[in-house]
Amino acid sequence: MKDLIKNRITESIDIKSKLLLINVRDIEKVTKVIISAFKKGNKVFLCGNGGSAADAQHIAGELECKLYLDRDPMPAIALHCNTSSITAIGNDLGFDKTFSRKVEALGEKGDVLIALSTSGASPNILEALEIAKKKGLKTVGFTGKSGGKMKGLCEILIKVPSDNTPRIQEAHILIGHIICEIVERELYGTDKK
Repeated sequence: MKDLIKNRITESIDIKSKLLLINVRDIEKVTKVIISAFKKGNKVFLCGNGGSAADAQHIAGELECKLYLDRDPMPAIALHCNTSSITAIGNDLGFDKTFSRKVEALGEKGDVLIALSTSGASPNILEALEIAKKKGLKTVGFTGKSGGKMKGLCEILIKVPSDNTPRIQEAHILIGHIICEIVERELYGTDKK
């Protein structure tokens, strides 16, 4: 049991160390896109399935409430949080439309859609990205090593160098926290509270 614990911690450290080599510029680009959107009065939408939905909701919560600084809320919306809407869309239009329908309803040119999918192949994520591009939203993806089908749909694609879903999700939340911290500091100051 101890070996398994040590191995999983070591795997997580190794993957996060690799982020330093390949993803720093892309993380910086995402922060700049979000900062620009917020300065112009736009919103950030996030979507994902399963654990990625939890990560999307977590990141939205950090932006809406606070990470370190006492500050005004930032408009961030996890698209899966209205269960009545999601279940109606899934039932009436099909599960593939669960996020795209909400992007159609709420998204405006200049908003940002951050889509999380460890495989990069979730049909409802891909459809949301397609609609976002058509509507003029900035598209950002968090995914695993291959990027899957999200590669052609995201202006910025952060690929975690792993095929292991739990390790990818751990890196996604690290990246999300870094982005939230930088956005918060750039818009509201640098003092940690």
